[in-house]
Amino acid sequence: MFQSVLAQKSFDTFLKPSDSLNQKRQNSVFITEAVLASGALIGLNQLWYADYPKSNFHFINDNSEWMQMDKLGHLYSSYHIGRFGAETLNWSGASKKNQLIYGASLGFVFLTAVEVMDGFSAEWGASMGDVVANASGTALYVSQELIWSEQRITPKFSYHKTQYSDFRPDILGSTVSEQILKDYNGQTYWFSANLYSFSKGSKIPKWLNLALGYGADGMIGENYDNSSLILTLKPENFRQFYLSFDVDLTKIETKSHFLKTFFSVFNTIKIPAPTIEYSTHSGFKFYAFYF
Repeated sequence: MFQSVLAQKSFDTFLKPSDSLNQKRQNSVFITEAVLASGALIGLNQLWYADYPKSNFHFINDNSEWMQMDKLGHLYSSYHIGRFGAETLNWSGASKKNQLIYGASLGFVFLTAVEVMDGFSAEWGASMGDVVANASGTALYVSQELIWSEQRITPKFSYHKTQYSDFRPDILGSTVSEQILKDYNGQTYWFSANLYSFSKGSKIPKWLNLALGYGADGMIGENYDNSSLILTLKPENFRQFYLSFDVDLTKIETKSHFLKTFFSVFNTIKIPAPTIEYSTHSGFKFYAFYF
């Protein structure tokens, strides 16, 4: 029992950010990021691109596809990969300047490398819209650090299963993990704003957020054959807008560095809460809990 308590304290001490630059920690951060990024790109190439023909590098314009849900996915991913990059450098004791230059840019650099791989694939192509979305995610993080020295507005994600993946598993995913990534109909992207941060000194709980969400429905792919679907009609594409409460987990006060790390990781996900939806299809709806 005593050894277990000591191990927990030791682990918590390990997670505590260094007060000054710890060169060993910083080196381990750079090496770990390089290994993970290289492994991810190699794995992605084998799983995603290897079975398709190569081509000369080229761009495509896919800005009108998927009702821009994929672009929000790029912004979200770039923001959080960059945020984790900055936070790990903060753990190593790196300066704020280096956190923003070498950490926050991680998402943009990694996702742009993926875009280059798209550009050399005959099946796809590099998308300038994706590059702009990647840059926007990085800019959202960096600008808030420069202006407020904190993240007051956080992109978040939620997902619910839809019927469409049952009809188009090749496009929208055949397993739950694939559907979370590919079925844009079930995805919602949120911009979650911390209310206390915008009204310092008020009695508003420090963890309470107000979130604006965006989603879309009726999307089963750009090209398809009606005869291959068990749908009587082509579903109507429409946009969905949401207003909901949320929780900023990073604003929950705790002395535990383990909990702080845990809260930081899961602050990427929107907490289920009462939600108002407005869509161009059916007007206003209210959900007791929406995810």
